[in-house]
Amino acid sequence: MERSEAYGFSAAISGAFLLSCLLFSALNREQRAPYMDEAFHVPQAQAYCEGLFQQWDPMITTLPGLYLMSVGVVKPAVWLFGWSGSVVCSTGMLRFINLLFSVGNFYLLYLLLCKIHHKNKTVSGFQRILSTLTLAMFPTLYFFTFLYYTDTGSVFFTLFAYLMCLYGNHKTSALLGFCGFMFRQTNIIWTIFCGGSVVAQKLSEAWKTELQKKKEERISAMKGSFSELIK
Repeated sequence: MERSEAYGFSAAISGAFLLSCLLFSALNREQRAPYMDEAFHVPQAQAYCEGLFQQWDPMITTLPGLYLMSVGVVKPAVWLFGWSGSVVCSTGMLRFINLLFSVGNFYLLYLLLCKIHHKNKTVSGFQRILSTLTLAMFPTLYFFTFLYYTDTGSVFFTLFAYLMCLYGNHKTSALLGFCGFMFRQTNIIWTIFCGGSVVAQKLSEAWKTELQKKKEERISAMKGSFSELIK
């Protein structure tokens, strides 16, 4: 990454986070109580915060990944700062977890664009940053940044799994894919996609190796024929 691109990316992610914090603050002032499906998600997360892991709302159709992750994020605040469980597991604090996921999504999108287009010299650093902003602020995803829904965390683990897949860290990718599945069952499709990408890559490499082998055999045969003609 060039220095100018690094500065541009730092400015973009900082600006996006600042804007998100302002919108987050405004929404929480206007809507302190759980909104829409938060009426199911928030009480379930609060039950997990209290250690009631066997309690489950049958109206919830997703797996408990979001709630388990939330406990892992907010519980250290109880031990470090002495905050009460009612504070760290309040609706506002639980929503803030998705704000952190959104920053992670921004960074992962940028890394994915860099990895996918690293051989394309026509794509400038500015274009990568602008594309990252466009994807990270996509309305159907960005709206749920400010609510305690599974969307933002689900996208985070899916993007992370795909990035690890592209870098060849398949075990890490599988683990992250499982985390994404725990947020939303439909993410199994993206895990299969990552697996399919690996299979396609291996087949492509095997095909190229076979073609190269046949080419070398033809060259060897031609050299042999030429040697016979000289004799």
